Amino acid sequence: MAGMNAVDDSKRDKARARLLSEIEREARDTESWTGRGAFSPRVMEAIKKVPRHDFVPESDAAQAYVNRPRSIGYGQTISQPYIVALMTDLLDLGPTDRVLEIGTGCGYQAAVLAELAGAVFSVETVKALAESAAGRLRRLGYRDVEVRHGDGFQGWPEKAPFDAIIATAAPERIPDALARQLKPGGRLVIPIGRPHDTQMLYRCVKGEDDKLECEKMLPVAFVPMVERIVDERKPLC
Repeated sequence: MAGMNAVDDSKRDKARARLLSEIEREARDTESWTGRGAFSPRVMEAIKKVPRHDFVPESDAAQAYVNRPRSIGYGQTISQPYIVALMTDLLDLGPTDRVLEIGTGCGYQAAVLAELAGAVFSVETVKALAESAAGRLRRLGYRDVEVRHGDGFQGWPEKAPFDAIIATAAPERIPDALARQLKPGGRLVIPIGRPHDTQMLYRCVKGEDDKLECEKMLPVAFVPMVERIVDERKPLC
């Protein structure tokens, strides 16, 4: 059994190394859109460190380090690793930053954020996913992440203000609550657009006048951000 585990670890190490190379290549290929031809070493180290195979359904574990999104049930996905790296890099996180995530899913993005920031607060609309993600993050030792079952459009006002906010689901416009809960100088990274239409990833910075200055980053495809709160059915991850 020990020999088998060593083989599995070796395969994962090779798959992880390939993934990091693919992310680096894709960053160069999309520089004309994002302005970022390489992501920060801190971000790449976080992507390397977080065990993505622990955040996908067991049946998908062999594909965990493929640079594609994976289904996690409830019509939700774990994002493509390149997109996770890009969105994380666009937040420009410091080690003491407080971050709000909208759309916990299985907790992978929250774990990457926790490697870089001081505290992560994550809101998930599906109760079963929120509970399973919270348990998984605790089990893996991520003590600086709090997960809440709630409406992502409302953010987490009790924990505001935030240095950075990231959304892993797409509303049709930036929710007012998220803009209010961002500190002056804070960064918001969010996809905007209708389901099944072309969506655009935006990076916004809040000015001292409380206005958001937003830049288009990249065409993307995300699940829609929904206001209803789901508390039934069994999670698939």
